[in-house]
Amino acid sequence: MMKTKQLFKSHLFSLAALFSIALTAVSCANEDIAQNGKTGDSGKGFATFVADVPTQTRTSIDYATGKFYWEEGDKIYVKDDDGTMQVSNTVDAAHAHSASFKFKVPGKFGGSANYKVYYLGKNSSSNQVTIPTAQTQTTPNTTNHLGNSGDYGTATATGTLGGSVFSFQLEHQATYLVFQPYTSNAVLKNCYLTKIEVNSDDDIAETYTINSSTGNLNGSAGSKQIVLTTKDPVAGSTNEKGFSFTNATSISTADKVYMLIKPGAHTLKVRYWVKDYDTNVEGTITKVLPSFNYDKNTYYDMTANLDVKNYDGDHYYMWDAQDQYWKGHEWNHSGSQPTLSQGLTGATTSNDYAKNNTDSRYYNESYPGNGVSNPATHTSCKDLPNANELSWYCMYGDPRWDADELWTTMGRLYKGGMWFKKKSVLLAEGNYNTEKSADNTTDLRTTWKNYDNNSSSINNSGLPSAADANKYFYLPALGYYYSGQLHYVGYGGTYWSSSADPWGSSDAYYLVFYSGFVGVRNYIRYYGYRAEALFE
Repeated sequence: MMKTKQLFKSHLFSLAALFSIALTAVSCANEDIAQNGKTGDSGKGFATFVADVPTQTRTSIDYATGKFYWEEGDKIYVKDDDGTMQVSNTVDAAHAHSASFKFKVPGKFGGSANYKVYYLGKNSSSNQVTIPTAQTQTTPNTTNHLGNSGDYGTATATGTLGGSVFSFQLEHQATYLVFQPYTSNAVLKNCYLTKIEVNSDDDIAETYTINSSTGNLNGSAGSKQIVLTTKDPVAGSTNEKGFSFTNATSISTADKVYMLIKPGAHTLKVRYWVKDYDTNVEGTITKVLPSFNYDKNTYYDMTANLDVKNYDGDHYYMWDAQDQYWKGHEWNHSGSQPTLSQGLTGATTSNDYAKNNTDSRYYNESYPGNGVSNPATHTSCKDLPNANELSWYCMYGDPRWDADELWTTMGRLYKGGMWFKKKSVLLAEGNYNTEKSADNTTDLRTTWKNYDNNSSSINNSGLPSAADANKYFYLPALGYYYSGQLHYVGYGGTYWSSSADPWGSSDAYYLVFYSGFVGVRNYIRYYGYRAEALFE
């Protein structure tokens, strides 16, 4: 729901439930800087601009009240009677986060009763300000960085002809997004928010230059992406890893992260970058917002309940075994099942896996003879795609590697997987056959053959577009078990077929993929590959 507050008016607007991010817009009142009497500075070549009344718009935000405050380093620009852009003194440390400050501007003033005033942030020149593509906030719930992130405002100062003291109402020109991500996901609670990436259908970062003739701020070509970093670069600092989700379990406890963007109508795709330092995995959770008109001088709450797809640890099987690889020793029942891939800190090895055919977790040893079809007979594999079907996914499924999609398994966060065209799409395109493989000749169930797809498009085609997303399905890179060890999670996927190798008693066909490669191979039935109805 969108809640808009503007002075004493309140209006409610509803967004489609399809979008899980709630936006709250709070419009800031104009900033009143009152006249404070003459100071005698006119004879010294200064004009005085005094801010001594509590206001609604300064340069950092009090979220609870919507008020802004002047911060250390803030300054204003005013063009004097000679046409020279003059810069005031800056807010000092003693007056930081203050609702009152006296600005003194050098130059010749008094020839007019009105002057254009510019607040151009802290990292500006005398005639230019930039909403940058790279912004930084290294402490939760703080807004001191706004002055360095392109915050700017304009006003017309009014006084008396020949006077030296002027008053004005400063109106901020940027839009403020207040991200409030939270999660109830047990795995994500142990992770950190490292950055927020916002992509738009049009420019949201911009450089503005003061037009010397009109006094207006003219925008130049900008950027459609802004990335705000939350990791503190100072080693050993509290937020060196980013912002923790440990206590951010609801909207009320979510940390607030502030980003400036260019006002206007935008369709935004927000990518929350999250890192699990136990597995060293960093990836994205994406939220998409519909087109909306973001007003200047307004801040919007961007609340997001972050979650990811979870895949259990119970679908690893030796080929066509009656029971799964770790039955009776499951990790979530105090069992010895390893949950971390070899090579990671804390990875373990367990001896509690099947060693022979007296164990129901052992593979199906059936072999009727050379060149004879030998399909799976047990629940684990009998309904999986056969080897012929897998070959069509491999060669005609337009596989696309996704390096950033986050998911969880066995209490850990991972990323990496492959998108494939769905069976219905392949059928419609004439590229699917249960009886023949992708060469339209060979039946892999009776004739041995491997298929490899090394096309550069696997990594270079990008993710399926929004328009085509429903034509694809996703397989996570869940790795495999071998000799009581977990391998390759996040790097490769191995999925059994329902077809045994027709030329050997120890192998069966499976689909394998990793970055830049998809194949249909046959290998030892003894391995613990995934056997799961994830194919569509």
